[in-house]
Amino acid sequence: MNSTLYTMNSELYTPWLPLLQRLIAIPSTSRNEDDAASALFDWMTDNGLTPQREKNNVWCCSKDFSDEKPTILLNAHIDTVKPVSSWTRNPFESAIDDSGRLYGLGSNDCGGGLVALLQTFIALNATQQAYNIIFLATAEEEVSGADGMQLMQSMLPEIALAIVGEPTGMQPAIAEKGLMVVDVTCRGVAGHAARREGVNAIYEAIDDLQWLRTYRFKKESTLLGATLMQVTMIEAGTAHNVVPDTCRMVVDVRTNELYTNSEVLDIIQRNLKGEAVARSLRLSSSRISIEHPFVKRCVALGKTPFGSPTLSDQALLTCHSVKMGPGDSSRSHTADEYIMLAEVDDAINTYIKLLDGLQL
Repeated sequence: MNSTLYTMNSELYTPWLPLLQRLIAIPSTSRNEDDAASALFDWMTDNGLTPQREKNNVWCCSKDFSDEKPTILLNAHIDTVKPVSSWTRNPFESAIDDSGRLYGLGSNDCGGGLVALLQTFIALNATQQAYNIIFLATAEEEVSGADGMQLMQSMLPEIALAIVGEPTGMQPAIAEKGLMVVDVTCRGVAGHAARREGVNAIYEAIDDLQWLRTYRFKKESTLLGATLMQVTMIEAGTAHNVVPDTCRMVVDVRTNELYTNSEVLDIIQRNLKGEAVARSLRLSSSRISIEHPFVKRCVALGKTPFGSPTLSDQALLTCHSVKMGPGDSSRSHTADEYIMLAEVDDAINTYIKLLDGLQL
């Protein structure tokens, strides 16, 4: 099925649909993307590009790359989550229905964005622009792994602007919440439950639970709202007749751009009786100015900038970035995930309108 919706010269494009269908057919859960990376690398080579590969990350630089020009990064990921049990279709079979829905695991998150950005790269690489372009397909995005974007940042040249092709309905997410997972440990003293001995660690945790439930961070963002905390896991006890000496909690923290993860962790540690330890501080919130030239082009095209509560590889980027891609984030990680073929076509056209002739 070939698209007929492109507004630029059709010879600039190679068909994206067979590639997306091939990637859907290859199981590529996080840290198991080897076959998908190989398929993408081979497709790019067969279509006249000169890709490079580091572990399961695949990228390509525009022709006549110059250190004198700023560089735009076009990024999407090739890994997927595991399929949930409620799929009614084969998650690795890219069926297309009469409405133009392409079903398959990773079709929406983030296969549609990946092929749209790759076609955009191919189109713009055939033109003269005032910037370099790098297309980068990353691994391990779904687990924020060390061998994905974190690895590639140290290998790429300086990036002036990154476009992350996560599903946003092609609206520009100019801010994104960060993530910090905090392990809280409350301690007591073990004893026999029948004699009311010891100090119950679960009871010791009650005050901390109440604080985590009710505390409100003062600084709220116009785009991202408040920094939010949610206790998502609790573990305590070894037997019904033993007073537990340890109660462990996992806290999911979503930070806005007005706090660093370190600042939020300090507030948590100062207010809890239990020991609070962050698993990582590296997944930071991000924001780009509404006055950035790319964002201004988005607005001129009728797009609406917004703040995104969900995490992506954008959290690992240290450059200016926008999250913007075809599809809807509500379809991600769900049974019978799909992308509309028309959404991918529209994304390619929109990316090119926004990037062609852009001055940074």
